[in-house]
Amino acid sequence: MSMFRREVMIGLATVGLAACDPSLNRPLGPDGLPLPSAYVIRPGDAAAIQFRMLDSVNALRQTAGVPPVELDARLNAAAATHSRDMAVQNRPWLFGSDGSSPVARAQRAGFPGRLLGENISESFESELQTLAAWMAAEGTRAVILDPNARFMGFAWFQEESAKLWWTLNMGSDPTISQPIVNLAF
Repeated sequence: MSMFRREVMIGLATVGLAACDPSLNRPLGPDGLPLPSAYVIRPGDAAAIQFRMLDSVNALRQTAGVPPVELDARLNAAAATHSRDMAVQNRPWLFGSDGSSPVARAQRAGFPGRLLGENISESFESELQTLAAWMAAEGTRAVILDPNARFMGFAWFQEESAKLWWTLNMGSDPTISQPIVNLAF
């Protein structure tokens, strides 16, 4: 009797936990599966998201046999500024509303090395889904896996609709590769 009682209790606990699954309260699509919910970033999630992206990028870089990168506050600031600016412009593109280039924004933020590339995205997807999309395209994958990169900046801007504007910057070590000079801002 004791074994039967334990199985019943485990069964009831499993049913109780399943009832707490928020996906069960989401509307269902035509296929009967819950519709996807918006990826909403809470204010306290910023550091976790940046480090999750850093860890994921470094795992990809290790697999490719290139050195790891570390987060740089100046590149993060340049990325955050551009993400917000793309939202204001309502278009994902590499130029700022003031005509600035990715290189100029990194220099304005005080980054002492060379900006090697910038990836951008407009989506409702998470940072890891966005990274997967970048890795699927040759040009954006090349930015992530650039063997000269030593620093990364990563930021976003999320609209009230939950639309995300992502920006990832890769920069060189300033002691090895100096920035390009005499740029028109």
